[in-house]
Amino acid sequence: MLPLKRPIALGASRSRTGNNVPRPSHQCMATNEISISNSVSGTVRQSANYQPPIWHYDYIQSLTSEYVGESCTKRLEKLKGEVRMMFYKVVDSLEQLEMIDVLQRLGLSYHFEDELRRILDGVYMNTNHGICNKEKNLYATALEFRLLRQNGYRVAQEIFNSFKNEIGNFKESLRNDTKGMLCLYEASFLSIEGESILEEARDFATKQLKEYIKQNKAQNLSVMVSHALEIPLHWRMLRLEARWFIDVYRSRKDMNPTLLELAELDFNMVQAAYQEDLKQESRWWRSIGLGEKLTFARDRLMENFLWTVGFIFQPRFGYCRRMLTKIISLITTIDDIYDVYGTLDELELFTDAVERWNINAMDKLPYYMKICFLALHNSINEMAFDILKEQGFHIIRYLRKMWADLCKSYMLEAKWYHSGYKPSLQEYIQNAWISISGPVVLGHAYFFVTNPVVKEALDCLEQHPNIIRWSSIIVRLADDLGTSKDELERGDVPKSIQCYMNETGVSEEDAREYIRSLISATWKKMNEERYASSPFSQIFIELAMNVARMAQCMYQYGDGYGIPNRETKDCVLSLLILPIPLHRDQHDR
Repeated sequence: MLPLKRPIALGASRSRTGNNVPRPSHQCMATNEISISNSVSGTVRQSANYQPPIWHYDYIQSLTSEYVGESCTKRLEKLKGEVRMMFYKVVDSLEQLEMIDVLQRLGLSYHFEDELRRILDGVYMNTNHGICNKEKNLYATALEFRLLRQNGYRVAQEIFNSFKNEIGNFKESLRNDTKGMLCLYEASFLSIEGESILEEARDFATKQLKEYIKQNKAQNLSVMVSHALEIPLHWRMLRLEARWFIDVYRSRKDMNPTLLELAELDFNMVQAAYQEDLKQESRWWRSIGLGEKLTFARDRLMENFLWTVGFIFQPRFGYCRRMLTKIISLITTIDDIYDVYGTLDELELFTDAVERWNINAMDKLPYYMKICFLALHNSINEMAFDILKEQGFHIIRYLRKMWADLCKSYMLEAKWYHSGYKPSLQEYIQNAWISISGPVVLGHAYFFVTNPVVKEALDCLEQHPNIIRWSSIIVRLADDLGTSKDELERGDVPKSIQCYMNETGVSEEDAREYIRSLISATWKKMNEERYASSPFSQIFIELAMNVARMAQCMYQYGDGYGIPNRETKDCVLSLLILPIPLHRDQHDR
């Protein structure tokens, strides 16, 4: 799945507020005198030696922010009004595109969706009539191409043919246009399968940008180039990118003070909303007792919430983030039951209980599984009840199937491990894109961001649509790149890297490079889903893409979920804990 060793999914839609934590319909709090260690006498259990949580309940409950209340709201609205005036003052098409790019990278574009759509509609009409290429400006053309494709407009790759010579190669004269090269590089990651021009563009631009970095020229541009070569913009976690870009934008010569102040204030106000959601979720997590009682499992409430911010950051999707935080927390616990703690016989019983989705199925389960199953059963039924109340759709059968499929995929991996079976890469991926939990996370997220729910989409969800499949595969492969070494050392089935090594006899580094190439190829498939006929909204499709982005963020430097006290801790601090310092005169205006 996603966050656990397996990654996670997205969400968003209803904007619920309130701090009342719903109590389970059945009590699932454990009694103090029962301990996991003696739940099955004489049974030898594995231990993954996961680190305890670094963000504790009392700390989360103590979080406060000064960026709340009427004074902040008034200042925000005033700044937004000033930015809207800019849209009418900027008439040059390139300047309009640059403004859109800055707004998106500062994390502000969600405030100006109508204005951006109006401008992009006009740009798209001009592009279709061949206007943009008249100036032969690589920077402008690549920026236009990226922004249009990013926002769902079909633009042909042939737009770059005017920058190629008579034998079909990109012109050598472009090498000195570093700004254009950077834009071309970023645009190339919006490609779909079979677009050879964009493939050539990526290779050409990458080579030139690496040479530029060696020469270490203009400092600001070098920072942007190094950042892009590490991970392209299209693959980055949106909110973390906004936090990074705010600092970069502050030092730019063309910085607009109004945009900067709006970005800083908006970031801090959204962070304050996240903190309230976190407090609510930490109360829920404490009330069900899984973190306290199932000590063999990863206790990652804060990191689970971070995943959901990566999936969908906009304030209006708070309900989605809160519900997905619950789902990821449950997935992580269940994942560790299958991978670490449970015996095969126990796992068979648990899988059967989830398939039957009946409280009576708990009777045969050991204690630690009883409280986990009851927490799952109650939490998911409550979510289904919310949908039933609001939309009149009874969705529990869809949710049950998602969880049953996930547990069956876990069960297969457990059998592989205990028998010593080594699957082929294809066999592994066919199961692992489900066991990474993407279908569960995204399946639930659909209901949290969609109103009204439509039958066509429900039928499609049952068939595992491509947008969920491609997103889940990227999550799985990114997870494997970051965690497979640690997981094998403590005992687990071979991951994609080892499966490929077993099949081909290549080195680990070559296998890793192959897995990275699979991620790139899968992104092309996912890019195409923007244009496919689908019953899903653009917000859901974007959410699915964000799931993949968040996985690449979480596992960029290793297992950022299992070992959260390094880069992941820095992400939590910058996105959820520490506000951006504002000049007092700005905040008080």
